[in-house]
Amino acid sequence: MQKFPSKIKFRNFRKSEFKTSLRNRTARKSPDTLIPPATEQISNPKIRLFAVWGVLMAAGVVLSFNLYNLQIVRGPKLTEQARKQQMVNLRPYMPRRQIVDRNKDVLAIDQQVYTLYAHPRQFNEPRHKVAELLAPILDKEVSELETKFAAKKSGIVLNSTLPEQLADRVSALSLNGLELRQKYARFYPQQDLVSEVVGYVNLDRRGQAGLEYSQEKLLERSVQTVRLSRAGNGALMPDYVPEGFPNFDDMRLQLTIDSRLQRAARFALKNQMKRYSAKRGAVIVMDAYDGSLLAMVTQPTYNPNEYSKSDISLFKNWTVADLYEPGSTFKPLNVAIALEAGIIKPDDTFNDSGIIQVGDRTIKNAENKRYGNITIAQILQNSSNIGMVQMIQRLRPSVYYGWLEKLGLGQKLETDLPFSVASQLKNQEEFVATPIEPATTSFGQGFSLTPLQLVQMTGALANGGKLVTPHAIKGLLDSKEQMHYTPTRAEPRQIFSPITTQRVVEMMETVVSAKGTGKEARIPGYRIAGKTGTAQKASSSGGYQSNARITNFISILPAESPRYVVLAIVDEPKGANAYGGTVAAPIAKSVMEALITTEQIPPSQPR
Repeated sequence: MQKFPSKIKFRNFRKSEFKTSLRNRTARKSPDTLIPPATEQISNPKIRLFAVWGVLMAAGVVLSFNLYNLQIVRGPKLTEQARKQQMVNLRPYMPRRQIVDRNKDVLAIDQQVYTLYAHPRQFNEPRHKVAELLAPILDKEVSELETKFAAKKSGIVLNSTLPEQLADRVSALSLNGLELRQKYARFYPQQDLVSEVVGYVNLDRRGQAGLEYSQEKLLERSVQTVRLSRAGNGALMPDYVPEGFPNFDDMRLQLTIDSRLQRAARFALKNQMKRYSAKRGAVIVMDAYDGSLLAMVTQPTYNPNEYSKSDISLFKNWTVADLYEPGSTFKPLNVAIALEAGIIKPDDTFNDSGIIQVGDRTIKNAENKRYGNITIAQILQNSSNIGMVQMIQRLRPSVYYGWLEKLGLGQKLETDLPFSVASQLKNQEEFVATPIEPATTSFGQGFSLTPLQLVQMTGALANGGKLVTPHAIKGLLDSKEQMHYTPTRAEPRQIFSPITTQRVVEMMETVVSAKGTGKEARIPGYRIAGKTGTAQKASSSGGYQSNARITNFISILPAESPRYVVLAIVDEPKGANAYGGTVAAPIAKSVMEALITTEQIPPSQPR
């Protein structure tokens, strides 16, 4: 029998230990419950660490890419978007400059008005009662308002330019369903008095006629646009508003027009037009020294406060935008040309037989009159066509044409009023080659100009021979009566010598004498020079209209010291006695009487 070594000892297992040992052995044999060895337990945290590190690195790369995209690639665009959200461009409302006359009476001003809306569904009173309360304020019929209330439930415009005084009366009613929205509108306190000069502004605050149109840059104040920050709730942050913002100047656009004279001219023109059932008329008063327009009236006219109710043709000032044949009112200028050219002398005489043949044309005097031997002064006094033709026939046609161009015929008159058109004159080749052209031009037919251009030319007879620039703007005036801007105008051009113009004015003075055609313009105590004109109206199809004429009278006051030019025109007066001396001369007389008062012109000294 084999014996075990004596050094080997057996351990005595308890029953419980034996069972535990057996379970552990069994567990190690099961693949699902194997316990990793000590080396595997050490490497597992490293794997997790590398995994976390990898995730963080990937996230860092993605974040870096997004940051690069946001900061570098899309940065400028996002910055601009942020600025648009955080900043606002503020351009406050700036009223247009006032327009005032030479005496600083307001002709145009921006004033606060309101748009009145009605929302019938919000009325707390019956519609009929609301209409009864509003009718006297809005100057409307109760039935008209009730009809409007029944048409819509909300957003009914009752008045778009309600004055502040009437808006206060509406507010005082304390009626639900009425809404007032504040705005600014152009207002013309003198209504239609100076509309042909001032013009009007439309709903978009843009000038559409007159000086409101041509002087838009002077009337619109320049305004600074400021960028302001918004708070988080969108409100503007006043801490960033520049000091003194907004501010604007107190300058006004001053005109040369005298409202007193303008009113007198319109009154006289309207009365005479009504008396003769005329189509239209005009009056212009100019200071011949510098071209200042003291009055410019056209009739019919319009109220610029209600321009939408007017005929669109009235928006055009026809004294600068329409052409007409001046007729005999151009004769004094032809006399000045003849004197300056040296083809006549002041004491020359002509034989007026009442008829003259020019080529294949026959020219006669008005009413077939004949005057026999007459002086140059008598040619003007009696408005002899025959005498004028004989006078101009002494002048070579080419030389005569040069004088007409020198006066400005065929050219556009420079003025600050809009829509001025160029006068019309036959081309030189036709004028020189056709004898009838110089002949008809001698008594004011065959060419056309604007009424204002005739005033400018006649002004050269009053101021010693210079062509000045007619204008209605004096400049920009501040509240302290300081002039800040005066428009630059062309230097006056010397056309005639002072001695020539003095002689022509003295001849024109005989026209207003007791025997002259302009005797209706006489004013006791004052020496007045003038010239009547009654011209046939040109037909659009050629020739002249047999039943239409245009009458005018142009005058210079005072004759001993010429300064002011007054033109009165009446278009298509009706009646057998409708001539320049009977229709237009009385208008000029009334205007000159007002001019004597406004300018304090002393009575003339006897010669």
